[in-house]
Amino acid sequence: MRHRVDKKYFGRNTNQRKALFRNLMVNLFLNERIETTVAKAKVAKRLAEKVVTLAKRGDLHSKRLALSYVPNRAAVARLFGEIAPRFGERNGGYLRIVRTRTRLKDQAPLAVLEFVDYEERRPAAKKDKKG
Repeated sequence: MRHRVDKKYFGRNTNQRKALFRNLMVNLFLNERIETTVAKAKVAKRLAEKVVTLAKRGDLHSKRLALSYVPNRAAVARLFGEIAPRFGERNGGYLRIVRTRTRLKDQAPLAVLEFVDYEERRPAAKKDKKG
């Protein structure tokens, strides 16, 4: 029985698990879209939404707290400069999980974790590159 167990360990110890989700959040903030397993996406979504809410405040203390979650200055700069201002009026729900396929090797269900306005911003970026 799994009484009072509230988190998934993913077969890793604490340091490896923290590193895994830090790397997922760094890639999410830099690329605005990542593909991973459904279980990892659910946990990464929960952590990343906390950091986006911190970034919406925009002060020095929240920047330092965000750096404690995501120790990558480029990702935090992009988060505070580009991503957080887009969600100024939104109270939460910055990310979505879209289930895509199952991985062939181990049949793990995969999903795309992306920001909710990703589809609106993507075609504009392609037009700018062509023109």
